[in-house]
Amino acid sequence: MKVEILKKRREHHTMRPTRQIALSFLAVIFIGSVLLSLPICNNASPTSYLNNLFIATSATCVTGLVPVVISEQFNLLGQLIIIILIQIGGLGFLTFLNLLLIMINKKISLTNKIVLQEALNQPSLNAIPKFVKNVIKYTFVIEGIGAILLCFVFIPDYGLVKGIYFAVFHAISAFCNAGFDVLGSNSLIGYQSNIIINFVIPSLIIMGGLGFIVWFDVAKTIKKEFHKPSKFNFYHLFKNFSLHTKLVLVMTAILLIAGMILFYLCEFYNPDTLGKLNFLDQLQVSFFQSATLRTAGFASVDMASLYPYTKFMMCILMFIGGSPAGTAGGIKTVTFAISILMVYNIYHGRKEVAVFARRIPKRLIIRSFAIITIGLSLALISIFILSISENAVFVDIMFEAVSAFATVGLSASLTPSLTVIGKIIIIILMYIGRIGTITLIISFARKSYINAGKKEVRYTDGNILLG
Repeated sequence: MKVEILKKRREHHTMRPTRQIALSFLAVIFIGSVLLSLPICNNASPTSYLNNLFIATSATCVTGLVPVVISEQFNLLGQLIIIILIQIGGLGFLTFLNLLLIMINKKISLTNKIVLQEALNQPSLNAIPKFVKNVIKYTFVIEGIGAILLCFVFIPDYGLVKGIYFAVFHAISAFCNAGFDVLGSNSLIGYQSNIIINFVIPSLIIMGGLGFIVWFDVAKTIKKEFHKPSKFNFYHLFKNFSLHTKLVLVMTAILLIAGMILFYLCEFYNPDTLGKLNFLDQLQVSFFQSATLRTAGFASVDMASLYPYTKFMMCILMFIGGSPAGTAGGIKTVTFAISILMVYNIYHGRKEVAVFARRIPKRLIIRSFAIITIGLSLALISIFILSISENAVFVDIMFEAVSAFATVGLSASLTPSLTVIGKIIIIILMYIGRIGTITLIISFARKSYINAGKKEVRYTDGNILLG
């Protein structure tokens, strides 16, 4: 009896992993907002605390929406704080904290392993320490390669020291899908014809958005394929990928190509965006903007000059976002894929949802529809409130809200003019978008995963008319 009472007390006082994840982001945001409010971090007088809270949330939640021009408001120290927030937000504060424990040869507790398992979407607890090391290692390697390539652009324009700094800043921002830049109010518009920028930035965005699990699965499978005596075969390579990797790669490719074609078709005759560019530059810019819709808010054209139907199309792609267990936001590519597969199988009269000769468990289908429903509900409620509080065109309000929820960071020049209510709504959207709707609900739900195994009352079936 005493053992059961002690167990219940321990369960009551143990903070569930999802809540630790949610609160860790809140802690980083609060610390970041206080630091950005210090006079030593600003070029002139500090902006309001609400603006600094907005910027800290945007950086930690790797979004990119800002009410002020970063390079004008903040000095080098302030910009370094922002890039640290971006790096922590992209990988997760708990990931860095547990890496520190690994480095000082301290074992990660079972509780911390469970937290990391939830944060990194890992199936096994035993592989957590090695996985954390690999995530950090490959992140810095990829960001380093990106920074070196960007040096060829920024050093000739800004000199050695400033050029290297700009290269490192934008490499981290791109890989973490943050969309922050220190080039001024025009973002990357001045580099819309630069082939290095149009290759490196999207590549970093895509790598960050694919998810850590996909990287390691691809690397492991390629290594195995190369060690086989038979000739290297792309078909066998793809066949040996996990189901998750297959879905992520296929959906990412479809969304990138579709986004590029749609953006080009919508804007190729717009004189304020693509109209004045040659065909090659039009394709470069279209691909660049399609890649940024995977939740990194860099802009190589003026978002405010886009046609309304282009903004609406971009809202759809932003809402889908990147892939799980990475640095991207949105409802995620796999969630969207499962919902499409469900509809496809209903159309064909099938009882089971299957893809690549594998059956999708019902719990994943239910979770996918829950994510989409909650995401849509949050976006619609936010758009409704913003349409009351903000004096702006409706499509720009929708664009801002979806961009915040999907942690994209693209804005049709609405962010600087947001009211107090508008800024609070966007802050909430960015936070929920980063930690995930399901994580937030589980974090603060009355029942935790600890009680998930308890028996529940099972009622008889009831009939309801649908459609």
